[in-house]
Amino acid sequence: MKKILKYTYLLAIIVSIMISACKRDADYIKGTPSPFISNFDLKKQYKEADLPLNSDIMLGANSIKGVVISDYPSGNAPNGLLIIQNSRMVGSGIDSVRGMAINIGADAAKYAIGDSVHIKVDGGVLKRVDGILQITGVSSTAVNKVASGKAIKVPIVSSAQLLAAPGTYENTLVTMSNTVLEPEPAQGETYAGDKTINDGFGTATLHTEATADFANQPIPASANFTGVIYYNNQRKPQIWIRNLNDAFELPLIKPSPLVITGYLSDPTGDDAVATGTKNKTPGAYEYIQLMATRDIDFAVTPFSIVTHNNAGAATYPTSGWATGGVRTYKITVTSGTAKKGDFLYVGGYSKLIWGLGSTDISSAKWIAAVNYADNDGAGFGTKTTNLLANSGNPAGIAVFEGTTVTASSVPLDVIMYGGTNYNSGMVYSAGPPEVGYRITNTDFYSTINASTRKPQPFYAGGSNTTRLSFQFTQSNPTGGSFVRLGGVYNPLTGRWKAGRSLRNITMSATMQLSELETGVGITTLEN
Repeated sequence: MKKILKYTYLLAIIVSIMISACKRDADYIKGTPSPFISNFDLKKQYKEADLPLNSDIMLGANSIKGVVISDYPSGNAPNGLLIIQNSRMVGSGIDSVRGMAINIGADAAKYAIGDSVHIKVDGGVLKRVDGILQITGVSSTAVNKVASGKAIKVPIVSSAQLLAAPGTYENTLVTMSNTVLEPEPAQGETYAGDKTINDGFGTATLHTEATADFANQPIPASANFTGVIYYNNQRKPQIWIRNLNDAFELPLIKPSPLVITGYLSDPTGDDAVATGTKNKTPGAYEYIQLMATRDIDFAVTPFSIVTHNNAGAATYPTSGWATGGVRTYKITVTSGTAKKGDFLYVGGYSKLIWGLGSTDISSAKWIAAVNYADNDGAGFGTKTTNLLANSGNPAGIAVFEGTTVTASSVPLDVIMYGGTNYNSGMVYSAGPPEVGYRITNTDFYSTINASTRKPQPFYAGGSNTTRLSFQFTQSNPTGGSFVRLGGVYNPLTGRWKAGRSLRNITMSATMQLSELETGVGITTLEN
C-alpha cells in the first residue's frame, strides 16, 4: 500500500509539472506593436472593396512609412497622390517591395524622390479612384518628413510578370529592360500618350501625360524604362516614367542570321565514342539545332559555333569562348546554303536523332558535322566525348560571325544552361581584369545592367544570370530529351517578340526528324 501511495504521489507531481509546463507554453510576452504597417501587409487586407483603416485592420498599427518615389516637377504623376515605397523581411526569397498611393492633395508636390516620410493613415480609407488604389481621407498634416536622399530599391520586372501579378507591382517603381516600341516610332515621334513597348516576354503600355515637361521630347526606339505602375480606368496596368532620366536609351540590336532553337546534349547510350575504343561503336551523337533568319551562302558568309563545358574547371576562362582545351570547342560553317526559316544542324558526324541505333537524320540540313570525339576543334578545343554538357556546372552555346573567335569576340546569339555553380565552376571573374564568356543582347541577356546602367558584357556578371535547366532525363533507356527553344524572332530588328522558352521533347530510337521541326513550341519568324 505504501508503494501504491508513493507511486500515486509521484504521478500527481508529474502530472502537475506537465500541466504547469503546458500553461507556460500557452503564455506569451506582451509587447507594444509597431505603429507602422508595411505596404506588403496592408495591401493583403484589401479585397477590391473600400477598406476603412483602423488599428484592427492594420494589425495594431496606425501609420505607414517609406521612401517617396513620385516626382511632381516633371508633370507625369497622378494629381494629388504621394507615392511611397517600402519593404519588409518575409523570408523564402519573397520580394516584399510594394508601393502605396496616399491622396493628400496639392501638398503632394512638396515631396521629392528619395524623401523618407512617416504618414498617419488611421481613419483613412483604402479604395480605388479612377482605377488607382490609394488611401483617401488623410490630411497633408499627417505626413512627417524625416530624411531625404534615401536609396530606392527598383525591381526589374518583365511584361509577363507584370501581367501575371499586376497587384504586386501596383504603385511600385519598377524597371522594364530591353524594350522596343511597337510599332517602331516614326521620325520625331514623342512620348506623349500611350505607347506599346515589348520586352520579348509580352507587351505593356508606357503612359505620358500631355502636360509632362518631356511629353514633346522624341522617344527612343529601344530603352530600359523605369517608372511607377498604375492602373487605368479599364483596370489595365501602365508604366509612367517620372522624368527623362527614367528612360535609358539602348543601342538597337544587331540581327543574327542564325538563332539557336534546340540541342541534344544527352543521347541514349554514349554521347560520343572515339575510334579505336575497345568494344565500342565509334560515333559522335550530340548536335545543335539552329534556324536561318535569312537566306545564307555559308561560303560567302561563314560562321562559327562554339560550345563551352566547365566540368571540373579550376581556372577562369581568361580567353572567354576562345579558351580552348577541354573548356571550349569550335566548329566552323564554311559551305552550303540555307533559306530563311530553315532548321539547320551542327554537331556529330553520325547524324542520328538520338544516338546509336536511332533514326538516321542525314536528310536534315546539316551545315557542319564533325567527329569531335577524334578531332580537335577548328582553331581551338581538344577532342572530346562531351561536346554538350548534360550535368554539373553552367555550359553554353554561341554563334559567331566569321571563322575567327577571340577573347574579345561578341556572339550573335548565345544561350547558357545547366547548374548555378558560377564560382567553383570558374565561369566568371569580376577581376580586374573582368573575364568570362561574353554575351550579347538577346531575349535572355543584356550588355547593359537595367538597374545600374553600367556595362555587363559577360555571363554571370551583373544581371546576366539567366540559364536554361538541364534536359529532362529518361530512365529507360538511358538518355535525355531534346531541348526545344521556341520563340518568335523578328529578323529585321533582331528582337524576340516572344522570348524563347524551354520545352523538353521526349525522345525514342524510332523518332522522326519531322518531330523536331514541327509541333508546339517551335521557333517562328515574325517577318
